[in-house]
Amino acid sequence: MNSTEQNNAPVATRIIEEAAEAVLSLKTILPNINAAVEMFLATLSSEGKVLTAGNGGSAAEAMHLAEELSGRYCKDRRALPGLSLASDGTVLTCISNDYGFDNVFARQVEALGSEGDLLVLFSSSGNSPNLIAAAKRAKSLGMRVIAFLGRSGGAMRNSADIDLEVTVPDAAGAHVQEAHQVLIHLILEQVDYVFACQ
Repeated sequence: MNSTEQNNAPVATRIIEEAAEAVLSLKTILPNINAAVEMFLATLSSEGKVLTAGNGGSAAEAMHLAEELSGRYCKDRRALPGLSLASDGTVLTCISNDYGFDNVFARQVEALGSEGDLLVLFSSSGNSPNLIAAAKRAKSLGMRVIAFLGRSGGAMRNSADIDLEVTVPDAAGAHVQEAHQVLIHLILEQVDYVFACQ
């Protein structure tokens, strides 16, 4: 092992341990995770759509969840309506230019969302104005809203426009996002199980 590898070893070990701790903390919020699974299953079973949104790394999580629904996670099943609001650069820039970035998701919710649909928001801080605006617009349309959050939950915590918060406790932003990936897979596992058996 050269000197660079020796210097990086403690950092790598710390990061791995912190990530594992964040994932293991999900066991403390199992009731909220189970409630999220039920909301997904209820929405999809009644032909509702799942719309997803997030910024930066959380946008990648939103895209990941949507593509696994419309594509395939592990089991063969019918395609399910998952749509990421963070995917289309032309829409994002058009709305941001004309209505401001705070409305980049709310405008798409207005265009694509309907009563009975589910909006899933990803934010490690819980303080994104564009996600807060999207939740408000979704509620006005009769949609349900889940927020996958981290740390204190930020401004989105206890919002009247959010039906369910699933908050990764006491983790740095990067580890919140890693735990969110595990949450996505937990939900998809249950979705696969239910819809592959139909």
